[in-house]
Amino acid sequence: MATHSDTRIKVGIVGGTGYTGVELLRLLSQHPQVELVAITSRKEDGVPVSDMYPNLRGHVDLKFSTPENANLEQCDVVFFATPHGVAMSQVERLLEAGVRVIDLAADFRLQDTDVFQKWYKMEHSCPDILSQSAYGLPELLRDKIAQAKVIGNPGCYPTTVLLGLAPLLEGGKALVDTQHLIADCKSGVSGAGKGASVPNLFAEASDNFKAYGVSGHRHHPEIVEQLQRLAGGPVGLTFVPHLVPMIRGMFSTIYARIKPEAMDTDFQALYEQRYAQETFVDVLPAGTLPETRSVRASNQLRISVQRPGNGDQLIILVVQDNLVKGASGQAVQNMNILFGLPEQTGLKHVAILP
Repeated sequence: MATHSDTRIKVGIVGGTGYTGVELLRLLSQHPQVELVAITSRKEDGVPVSDMYPNLRGHVDLKFSTPENANLEQCDVVFFATPHGVAMSQVERLLEAGVRVIDLAADFRLQDTDVFQKWYKMEHSCPDILSQSAYGLPELLRDKIAQAKVIGNPGCYPTTVLLGLAPLLEGGKALVDTQHLIADCKSGVSGAGKGASVPNLFAEASDNFKAYGVSGHRHHPEIVEQLQRLAGGPVGLTFVPHLVPMIRGMFSTIYARIKPEAMDTDFQALYEQRYAQETFVDVLPAGTLPETRSVRASNQLRISVQRPGNGDQLIILVVQDNLVKGASGQAVQNMNILFGLPEQTGLKHVAILP
């Protein structure tokens, strides 16, 4: 769906009171070709957005409205920054009105509806639409995204793991043992959302570092589904997420055993060549180690390739801001693709230091 430089994209956001919602507002309010026309919240109906988020004062003049009064059918694209299950309950009506949909929850991430039901404890209400949707990871599925009417924005952990492993699995001949992949991942507290919960209280999360979801995490099947598509066959993945005492940021350390026939591969060059044309994936120079602060509040993802002692163990280090490239920034990147815009439009923010 092409657009022109003088065309304004009319955007609606469903569920704008959470962290991904306000991040969408921050990014879209500065997007040169976006007109924000609606943002919904039943609880905050009539409340100015800037009252809830004072950082948007002078940038976003909208008031929250109920979904029924938001005229979402008049939008060109609607983002869902809502709990799982909301987007699929409204998507058919929007598609009939010619509206594109980008869902930041899990409704359109997993193509296997049985797996979706197992992990999200609900039946998928529109499997026909799901089958036509695109998984919104631009660096891997750009062409499909461009033609889609519905995009399932990837989870934050999957973004780091998939982009970290893709160069090793693509092309039909994996360079590493695909049955024993390990992803050791850490996220800031904002990844859990804005809802009040005891584990996310300051006194619980501060000065603490813990693993969770070790027996099973809903991002695991999402990662595996996409890795299997890349590898063209079964994949074995051990995935362990951790919570670290910071607000934003994600650090994934990925371990893969190099196959004997691939021992002579220059993996640094492999990654540099694979992502040379990708604006938002930065492969660091050999020997460099990434830090989460180097991507804070930006849509950048940085990768470091390490091979200790030039042996058979490959270590891939990946950092991103879980709210930007891991969520809302990636959603805007997908919108840009949908409307024929350069992917970096509205996403050129430099990371914040300190």
